[in-house]
Amino acid sequence: MARSALLNVMVQAALKAGKSLSRDFGEVQNLQVSVKGPGDFVSQADFKAEKIVHDELMKARPTYGFAGEESAEEKGTDGAHRWIVDPLDGTTNFLHGIPQFAVSIALERNGEVVAGVVFNPATDELYTAEKGGGAFMNDRRIRVGARRVLSDCVIGCGVPHLGRGNHGKFLVELRHVMGEVAGVRRFGAAALDLAYVAAGRLDGYWESGLSSWDMAAGLILIREAGGYVSDMKGTTDIFGSGDVVAGNELIHKALLEVSNRPIPGR
Repeated sequence: MARSALLNVMVQAALKAGKSLSRDFGEVQNLQVSVKGPGDFVSQADFKAEKIVHDELMKARPTYGFAGEESAEEKGTDGAHRWIVDPLDGTTNFLHGIPQFAVSIALERNGEVVAGVVFNPATDELYTAEKGGGAFMNDRRIRVGARRVLSDCVIGCGVPHLGRGNHGKFLVELRHVMGEVAGVRRFGAAALDLAYVAAGRLDGYWESGLSSWDMAAGLILIREAGGYVSDMKGTTDIFGSGDVVAGNELIHKALLEVSNRPIPGR
């Protein structure tokens, strides 16, 4: 597949950060870990990976803005462009030796995500997409799943943990969804979950309480793979709301309806 110069920069940054994460993953028990909040850990691996990504991207485009999970946002002199980066999505998995984590890099232009990269160094799977250019996994074209009814689908989700999210609201959503689908999965890395929707591994996905860097690259992957994404209200204010619903056209619509059903009467 042909990549633009900008996408090549993003890919090289993700691969370089992935090498650093792979080294740290092999020594995960020895990492220095600090507590960012209840149930939300950040390790030195995050900071190293973000510095690598930051330096690579800013070397190529020094006027662009930069929003990363582990650092204060930098406003670029360019004004129109911003990098949105999660250097280690799935930190809890990483720290527990679970090989489900990724580097996520997106490019936003005038408020619209126009390119995205998600890389899992543990599996050597690289997901890429550019606006109008399709979505790929290791240079092979990917498409969202073609299933038409929820009863045939495996749906991914996020589960709010200690100190995060409305647990009661999620349990209501889960109660409704699990009664309609073939299976529900929670893998613990939203960027990869969204990439899995783009690749047809998951038929749909929903989660609340996310940040832009958790979702940005995954959104364009799904759109370029022929899928639909919105917030829980069905609008495009995904970054503003912090929630996402994704799937092909039919499954996205059905998942929106089911996940928004009211609390059952007693």
